Amino acid sequence: MDAQGRGRADNIDPADQWVLNPNTGEYELRLSPSAAQPPVPGPRRPSPRDGGDAAGGRARQAAGKDRQTPRARGAEVPAPRSARRRGAEPEAPQGRRASRRPVKKKSTAKKVLLWTGGSMAFVLVAVSAAGYLYIKHLNDNITSVSDDGASTGGFRKDEAINILVIGTDKRTGAGNEGYGDSGSVGHADTTILLHLSKDRSNATALSIPRDLIVDVPDCPTEQEDGTTKVIPGSQGVRFNESLGQDDRTPSCTMRTVTELTGIKPDDFMVADFNAVKTLTEAVGGVEVCLAKNIDDPKSHLKLSEGTHKISGEQALAFVRTRHSVGFGGDLSRIELQQQFLGALMRKLKGNDTLTSPTKMVKLAEAGTEALTVDDKLKDIGKLKDLGLELGKLNPKNLTFTTVPVVDNPAEKVHATVVLNESKAPAVFDAIRNDVSFTDVKKKEKAAKDAQAARLKGTKAPASEVRVRVLNGGAQAGSAQAVLNWLQNDEGVTKSENAGNAPDQLAKTTLEYGPDQAAQARRLAAIMGLSGAALKPGESVTNSQGLPAMTLTLGKDFKGAGVSLTAPTKAPDVDKSTADKVKCAS
Repeated sequence: MDAQGRGRADNIDPADQWVLNPNTGEYELRLSPSAAQPPVPGPRRPSPRDGGDAAGGRARQAAGKDRQTPRARGAEVPAPRSARRRGAEPEAPQGRRASRRPVKKKSTAKKVLLWTGGSMAFVLVAVSAAGYLYIKHLNDNITSVSDDGASTGGFRKDEAINILVIGTDKRTGAGNEGYGDSGSVGHADTTILLHLSKDRSNATALSIPRDLIVDVPDCPTEQEDGTTKVIPGSQGVRFNESLGQDDRTPSCTMRTVTELTGIKPDDFMVADFNAVKTLTEAVGGVEVCLAKNIDDPKSHLKLSEGTHKISGEQALAFVRTRHSVGFGGDLSRIELQQQFLGALMRKLKGNDTLTSPTKMVKLAEAGTEALTVDDKLKDIGKLKDLGLELGKLNPKNLTFTTVPVVDNPAEKVHATVVLNESKAPAVFDAIRNDVSFTDVKKKEKAAKDAQAARLKGTKAPASEVRVRVLNGGAQAGSAQAVLNWLQNDEGVTKSENAGNAPDQLAKTTLEYGPDQAAQARRLAAIMGLSGAALKPGESVTNSQGLPAMTLTLGKDFKGAGVSLTAPTKAPDVDKSTADKVKCAS
């Protein structure tokens, strides 16, 4: 920003000056060679008005701005004192003559220190103002709507992340008009559940067909006046009706996904037609591949066989086309969309994007303007944190797959699909249990080996197993149900219900003392507990004053007698990875 306009938002050129460093996730001031440099106030003589030398005054001035941050509230920044001194001299106090004391000449070294200190104070305050104004600008770009309690409450850095990405066919608003049915309210035309593993080593992007027949549950929805309205659910309808239809919001799509998969998303992002155009333009286009010529008059895509760089309107036509690929339906279009997203991720991870301040700023502008997010993601800092978590992923370990479906048997002319009941549950189960769909070297391999070793060895008789059962997140009554089953069906008679646990757990755990390992192995075998569920620790005292293990039922508990061993291998389904270009045919 120039010297006269510092502190004013309309004088900031973020593409040249204030940019995001992808390595640190923080904003940095980078002035281009042609950018105007801030003036540097020189040393000045102390005066009675200042109460000290120039350096001390400027230091106090900088410290005061640190405490009060006037420019952060939009206030004007006063000109340097040296500039003010160039005006009229202040009038002498009435009734007395102002006196001037001789000033002792400072050494050259002190002048340098004063000059440097004053410059640094000025620059630091200027940077703070620019950073605040640009971050505020990005925050103002963000459109958010309530998650209506349908999410987990937002993603967490130390947990697996599930983001619901929704592409709507909404045709209103700047940049969205002119595409087919102008009256569309914006259905869930493209929906992807993106699962990022807890250790960030892999991710799965699960496409949900828009024509999949599902049950949409009742959806409590916040209204503009702050009240809540329950939008009635629908049974046996297309998945895309979970958004837009009957004034349903993205939170209703969230609830429908949870109902369908058993996976509760952490957050959602909604993109319209304009988002595809602006995001691809921001990164300078993405490369896609076609195995044959395509000329689709409905989507306006006309490309020859081979590799092409697409952006803007052409990129939008690519993700919308379906009549000229595969069988001409939505499932064929999903393959194009997955190829496009893989290409976009490769471009985002490429050095030409990460090292370009201009592209990074354009991407921040496009992303915050084009996406609608849930109210847990409405802050640019939270979006930045999510971006950093996603940035840890290697594209070769991002798997694209689609919910397994079959043609709807109730239709003579197939227009919709239903779940493939023999394959879909295994896909959902793998994602719920954070199982990778690609072969990756897990960071916790040594830890997993140690967990598996806990299950190896002798097992105590069931009659010798002494355990206290607590409910730490399972359905009400689960502790008593497990107790009845253990005592009556499995012979674990030395067991008791210890009530509710002090903390809620996502996973069921069994904690035991050093001399209880054989008992722990027996109980693990009875309940189907994995080695990860066994927690070597200390025994506790039961109601009879005897040492006992502690079984805490977590949110993953499915019922007495139902195994809790999570899958360790993903099911065999059609899939592709983001690091490879798969030519659409």
